[in-house]
Amino acid sequence: MNLEKTDELTRLVGQIADIIDQARGQVRHSVNRAMVVSYWEIGRLIVDHEQQGAARAAYGQRQLAELSARLTERFGKGFDASNLRYMRLFYLAFPIRDAVRHELNWTHYRLLSRVETP
Repeated sequence: MNLEKTDELTRLVGQIADIIDQARGQVRHSVNRAMVVSYWEIGRLIVDHEQQGAARAAYGQRQLAELSARLTERFGKGFDASNLRYMRLFYLAFPIRDAVRHELNWTHYRLLSRVETP
């Protein structure tokens, strides 16, 4: 293969790589957004279940552990009691869903949910 053909092929590979990298970035962003929204909804459901109409509720660790066991059995890892507590805290820290920024990922929200003062 001559040098000109090699340069053209190198440019083609670069263009294709750019398209693949861009697509992968979009996929990561979409997955992150879906995770954040899903975890917010899970937190809301846990809080709603805890309170059952009451203004405040104390959630039993045993109930959270049972929920974790059932979700883990059905969906695999990612639903341990600790992560479910983070989802609950996430909802409590950001009770207005429209306030959740999709530029932030789940790790950011886990950290922000632990901040004690608004």
